[in-house]
Amino acid sequence: MAWFYGFGIVNQMPKTLVVAEKPSVGRDIAAALPGTFKEAKDKSHIVGDEYVISWAVGHLVGLADPDAYDEKLKKWRFNDLPILPSRFKLVPNDDKAKKQLNVVHKLMKDDEIDLIVNACDAGREGELIFAYLYETSGVKKPVKRLWLNSMTKKAIQEAFGHLREGKEMRLLEEAARSRSEADWLVGMNATRAASIRLRFAFDGAVSLGRVQTPTLALVVRRELEIRAFVPEPYWLVEAKFAATGERLYSGRYMGGKRIPEDDAKKVVSEATGQPGEITKLEKKEEKEQPELLYDNVLFGFSARRTLAAAQRLYEEHKAITYPRTSSRFLTSDMIPEIQPTANMVGRNSKYEKAAAYVTRLDKLPLGRIVNDARVEDHHAIIPTKTEHDLSKMGPDEARIYDLVAKRFLAAFHPEAVFERTRIETTVATHVFRTSGRVLLVPGWKSVYGEEANGTQREDDSGGDQLLPSLEQGETVETRSVESLRKETQPPRRFTESSLLGAMETAGKDIQDAELREAMKDSGIGTPATRASIIERLLQVGYIEREGRALHATDKGVQVISLLGEHPLTSAELTGDWERRLALIEHGEDSRPAFMDDIVKFTTDTVAELDKLKGVKIERANLGPCPICGRDVIENRKGYSCWSKDDPGCGFVIWKKKANKILPPAVVKELMATYKTEKPVTGFRGRSGRMFSAKLKLEQGEDGKWRVEFDEEWARQPANQTTEEASEAVGDETSEAVTSA
Repeated sequence: MAWFYGFGIVNQMPKTLVVAEKPSVGRDIAAALPGTFKEAKDKSHIVGDEYVISWAVGHLVGLADPDAYDEKLKKWRFNDLPILPSRFKLVPNDDKAKKQLNVVHKLMKDDEIDLIVNACDAGREGELIFAYLYETSGVKKPVKRLWLNSMTKKAIQEAFGHLREGKEMRLLEEAARSRSEADWLVGMNATRAASIRLRFAFDGAVSLGRVQTPTLALVVRRELEIRAFVPEPYWLVEAKFAATGERLYSGRYMGGKRIPEDDAKKVVSEATGQPGEITKLEKKEEKEQPELLYDNVLFGFSARRTLAAAQRLYEEHKAITYPRTSSRFLTSDMIPEIQPTANMVGRNSKYEKAAAYVTRLDKLPLGRIVNDARVEDHHAIIPTKTEHDLSKMGPDEARIYDLVAKRFLAAFHPEAVFERTRIETTVATHVFRTSGRVLLVPGWKSVYGEEANGTQREDDSGGDQLLPSLEQGETVETRSVESLRKETQPPRRFTESSLLGAMETAGKDIQDAELREAMKDSGIGTPATRASIIERLLQVGYIEREGRALHATDKGVQVISLLGEHPLTSAELTGDWERRLALIEHGEDSRPAFMDDIVKFTTDTVAELDKLKGVKIERANLGPCPICGRDVIENRKGYSCWSKDDPGCGFVIWKKKANKILPPAVVKELMATYKTEKPVTGFRGRSGRMFSAKLKLEQGEDGKWRVEFDEEWARQPANQTTEEASEAVGDETSEAVTSA
């Protein structure tokens, strides 16, 4: 007999224990299963007539720290590296996790439980969460797998009707364990080795990892390209023409997109005031297919914010299917659900017209959307087949849902049809090109509100225009001709969206054809981990946000520069590892072989990092101290006029302010003008939210110099502290020193 935790109820009937990944999922499962359920007082699990449901609340168990194997490993010593456990130990992640872990373990061990269902998220990480829970419980009860792509009641009921045998997931579990252990081995050993060898170069740990480091390398290499970029001037020549009856249009000189100044002046001189002739006029129909369905969506938000909104739509609102997917296709068994799903989406008036078109189709266009071979764990993100109240969604959820719903409906609409007109106007032997595009049939673009006769601008010969009716052979008046000075532009900095894309496609430009083919479905990280990797780089101060742009900090640049061409920075290596994990899932590679290679790579990496011993970072000289005139030199923790050989006056500006390392350029400006003209980006508040603020350098009555925020909210009295001020200042005490 059993006493279920939190209840004094004895029940002799066998029950099934269902372990979900999160409480919200567990409660949704309870709502879909037969019988009545009652939640425990401590809200740790739910008991029903046939089922007991509990949850993991994400990762409850993780790999133990090195000192769990040997107490001496609490200290970071190079001679102890590499640390290579023969068998990895599992421990609760923290006290809160331990409390819920004890609940799940007690339920697993209960005599009345004769079957355990793994209902964690359908994928590698969900499998790992359950595998660690099950292993640490010590039980040997049979396990079945619930595989959910949607959180609707019907989807849950259908999935329970087709439970998989737990042993079917063995290979997925092996891949999951391999990923976890590989990250531990490489990340922990590389971080310790680099931090020890570079302790005189950097303040604090030098965080490295098999996914975060190549991602940082992408940002740093782009940053170095931008810093090294030297703009070059070039000229364009543009003319305005008028056919009889004031039919106006413009054209751009065809002598090349970028021409020297003297050539531009010559064209302007020879064409000004001269008549022109339309020597070529072509009209061509262009068609544009609908875009593929979404895998990971972004709406100008951070990757973490996007994924959080999508996860809420999946778990809480049941409005979209599983969002952590890398596929943009549906499986053939989903075809019967497409039109019913569109019908439900159309019950919201903003999608009614587009949904009605899809539901009326006798035959759906499926060729580009349905592809069983392109779907592994999860199909593309689409709306669920339920009616949703958009007013109950938050702003982020509503925007993400709008993207997913429109992309889904648009996929089954016809091509958009444009009429493309290209004109060449010759003036005194100089040819000017004009391009125009008119939307004739909106097709799928109608889902987004575009109507016929609209125009779409693109950077082609000065941009598309809505052109008047013109004929080849017409003579036109040249109203004006002017040369425009331009400059070449540096590469754009990554946004979170473009960095996610770069991580996904990393290695696609590899010259080796065999390796390029092997990596076509991998890249750096996975859809479930890429957003968290970007957040990790922000957290450790390797990159910063500036608006939507991401840029590498000096520390990030220095770390990658010191690593040089080490394989740890290589997209080829990390992408190949992700490929091998996928092969393990399919039984085409083995876990022992993979882990042997990881151990060798870890050992070699420690040996390579040993060569960094004694490396010194060139420190910035910021010029004369504003107090004593001695040079202010960068050191590990700040910028000061003193050193161990010269005490100076004691003036220092500490590097760290609100979790940001102040760069030399900002400190130089503070020393020169005692304030920054523009807001400085990259500060992080207590909640983790990033913010920008102006700074000022001021001396208090005690003689101490401090860097403070130069913003209205920072000047509020203590009892009127604004949200921004408490966010920014509440987690830090300004560091200061007394000037001599």
